[in-house]
Amino acid sequence: MTLQSRIAEKLDQAFAPERLDVIDESHLHAGHQPDMTGTGETHMRVRIVSESFAGMSRVARHRAINDLLKPELDAGLHALAVEPSAPGEPTRW
Repeated sequence: MTLQSRIAEKLDQAFAPERLDVIDESHLHAGHQPDMTGTGETHMRVRIVSESFAGMSRVARHRAINDLLKPELDAGLHALAVEPSAPGEPTRW
């Protein structure tokens, strides 16, 4: 199972999103550091719309996702961009 699919599965189970995209952006970061080749799953973007985020601040939403994905971050995920929304809120995507 890929890191991308593990992240999607965890988010799906924890937040029951009505919309979810987990995007591997690793290729966009090739050369940013000597060991960043653009291969592997080092940079992920999460776009998620879930009722679970209703009434939560932006910081609380980010913390909830970061807490859930802490094992992946500790295991080598270098960067995680998070775009969480509640249903009915505008998104840029």
